[in-house]
Amino acid sequence: MNVSKRRTPKSILMPVVSFFSALLLTVNVHAAAEKDTVEAIEQGAYLVKIGDCVACHTEVGGQEFAGGLPFDTPFGIVYSTNITSDKETGIGNYSYDDFYDVMHNGVAPKGNLYPAMPYTSYHGLSDEDTKALYAYFMQVKPVNKENKELGISFPFNIRMGLKGWNLLNNKDEHFKPNPTKSERWNRGDYLVNVLGHCGECHTPRNVVFAMEQDKHFEGEVLGSFEAPNITPEELNRQNWTHDDLTNLFVNGYSRKGTVFGGMYPVVYHSYSKLTEEDLRSVSTYLLDNDDDIKAKALTNKGHDKALPGYKTYMAYCAGCHGQEGSGVPNVTPAMAGNATIDRKSPYNVASILLNGIEGQHYKVTSSFYAMPSYATELNDEEMKDLINYLRVTWSEQAGDMTTLDMSTIRENMKVDLH
Repeated sequence: MNVSKRRTPKSILMPVVSFFSALLLTVNVHAAAEKDTVEAIEQGAYLVKIGDCVACHTEVGGQEFAGGLPFDTPFGIVYSTNITSDKETGIGNYSYDDFYDVMHNGVAPKGNLYPAMPYTSYHGLSDEDTKALYAYFMQVKPVNKENKELGISFPFNIRMGLKGWNLLNNKDEHFKPNPTKSERWNRGDYLVNVLGHCGECHTPRNVVFAMEQDKHFEGEVLGSFEAPNITPEELNRQNWTHDDLTNLFVNGYSRKGTVFGGMYPVVYHSYSKLTEEDLRSVSTYLLDNDDDIKAKALTNKGHDKALPGYKTYMAYCAGCHGQEGSGVPNVTPAMAGNATIDRKSPYNVASILLNGIEGQHYKVTSSFYAMPSYATELNDEEMKDLINYLRVTWSEQAGDMTTLDMSTIRENMKVDLH
């Protein structure tokens, strides 16, 4: 007996096919979206390192990104805020638009931010990088920690005034490459001036705390230390090479000396994590030179025992830095060619002698011992003589610091002799 085959009506088959096609498409879309999110988070994690966010938004001994680190500004004490994904005390409830406004315009959902937050540099961020940063911070472990009250006095505690400040000093403009420069140079420009916000410390500020762009990178006193002049002219005068800068950023030291003060956490958390290509981009921009630079011999004029600072150096410095100023690898930096000594201003050398330096540890093979303060052991005249001796022996600077100069620096730092 012949039995005819039963056929599924097209009216039934087509909806089934459409359903499974839609299901497959949905799965593919979700998979693609998930991949995009993972890639954005990975990109954001790298950008966060370049931006050194953890150094500013983590107080000593505190949880990462939970805020609380104090910043002493001309207008009072400002504390970094909680930028974890906590929905009560952090930024977990921020929409992307909220986050964009914070990064580009300095405006949070609860009001204007003080420019201690470097949004005047971050406003150059690309949309892609801003989205990647948002994706990263939305998955940062939440920490329930209230933000600290600011120590800002009247009238600077009135945040409405910041609207006018922003109109004058902050324009939400994306980074624009310089068409006359190389791709590597422009990448370095973006890393240094936007993500790295180096100008926020290394550029002088005016009476309203805005960066003086006509003095870009010429240096600025920040409390106990001075962010040095890092213009191409000054770096090239001191004969910094690409390798010198790379070694400094990766290891915390180079033949030109070590980092200290506020640069230590920048190197530890940020620049030491950059890719090799990005490091070269940074040095290319800072030196304004794509080509290799020949390293010259370091300055070492030899001891002049007749100078008044000679005996002080031998008594207090030679034990660690060596009688010839050659230093000890991973213990103490060399004096010869040291960029801090060779700066036009003796401010940082004086600060180191007055305040000392904490031990610095980067890697198992890269650490430097702490240096004690000599504030109570050396008076202003002895310290002045020592600084002049260091400068005429191991730099191209003159030994013309006066006792009054030293006394003024000590007074400004509030470091008592007794």
